[in-house]
Amino acid sequence: MKRVYVFFAAFICCMAAFSAESSDTAVASVDSTSVEEHPGLIKRIINYFANANKQNDDGGFDFSVIGGPHYSSDSKLGVGIVAAGTYRTARDSGYTKLSNVSLYGDATTAAHFKLGIRGENYFPQNKYRIIYDIAFSSIETKYWGIGYAQCHNDANESKYRYLAARVNGNFYRRLGESFFIGPMVTVDYINGRHFEHPALWDGQPLHTFNWGIGLSAAYDTRDCTTDCEHGILVRIDQYFDPSWLGNRYAFSVNEFTTAWFNPLWRGATIATRLHWRMTWGNTPWGAMSTIGGSDNMRGYFEGRYRDKSEIDLCVELRQHVWHRNGFVLWAGAASVFPRIGDIKFKQILPNWGIGYRWEFKKRMNVRVDLGFGRHQTGFIFNINEAF
Repeated sequence: MKRVYVFFAAFICCMAAFSAESSDTAVASVDSTSVEEHPGLIKRIINYFANANKQNDDGGFDFSVIGGPHYSSDSKLGVGIVAAGTYRTARDSGYTKLSNVSLYGDATTAAHFKLGIRGENYFPQNKYRIIYDIAFSSIETKYWGIGYAQCHNDANESKYRYLAARVNGNFYRRLGESFFIGPMVTVDYINGRHFEHPALWDGQPLHTFNWGIGLSAAYDTRDCTTDCEHGILVRIDQYFDPSWLGNRYAFSVNEFTTAWFNPLWRGATIATRLHWRMTWGNTPWGAMSTIGGSDNMRGYFEGRYRDKSEIDLCVELRQHVWHRNGFVLWAGAASVFPRIGDIKFKQILPNWGIGYRWEFKKRMNVRVDLGFGRHQTGFIFNINEAF
């Protein structure tokens, strides 16, 4: 990914400074008659962000919005917006986990459009939970082929327009204190068009529609899913897109994630995640396992490296610094491959980076990450931690 300039970061830093100053000096007024009954627009914006992370104790829905401009050499000038909300489904002194929902949208002058909603809903006493992610996108992007050899070849870089609609939903029932199990459903619509080098697709249909069903199981002791400080997650997803459901491409996916979080010293957490995604059968190009993007191997162009399977590891240091501000440092590695036996040491891709965190809402951070990969660099703006 080429150089990227992000104006969100400066905006957030300013809001963080204003927020801290507002909270520290709110009691410094010596003349109560000087308080404005009708504050101006700038003052209202500062107050809005200063109070966005205040704990909501009445159990109601707490919702805030943040947005601003950004620029990259790939997507050009754009405007993005993120709306985040937290709520509890029961008033039981915090035993029921805090539910969350995030809505996001982005539009750029290069005709990139993204819209999505994702969240986690925890029912009273954590007996049930629903995790969902719905996204729609229309972007001008790039494709290098399938497999490490093709994807690593810069000469294969090919522009095309990518239309996609994805729905992922998991319903869990709690069995025991920390074990959850339940069904899952996936829907994927992919439509590629305006190809610069159509031969890279090897005759595969350029638009596909697949939907699948499966089972997910998780062992989860995390104290918070959006900004975890301690706990463990072990999750296994197994789902199928069989031909008897009407899928032209019949394949199956096994996905495994384990993450653990340990406090180090005051304000510091070490977070580690191991993840793999493996597919079997006639996997279409749009459903291949990929690395890159905002949550996986940050800094790599999303989808540049793709194959039937991938595995990645990330270790991240998260440090709270001052008021609502913090930073992260991470290092990781990944590989894409058709089968386990095809993993090669020289094809392992390195990854490292640094990020800034601002507590937008209680236990929900806005993040700006600068990631580095093999001959690639990328900025990322998003809500919540990468894992």
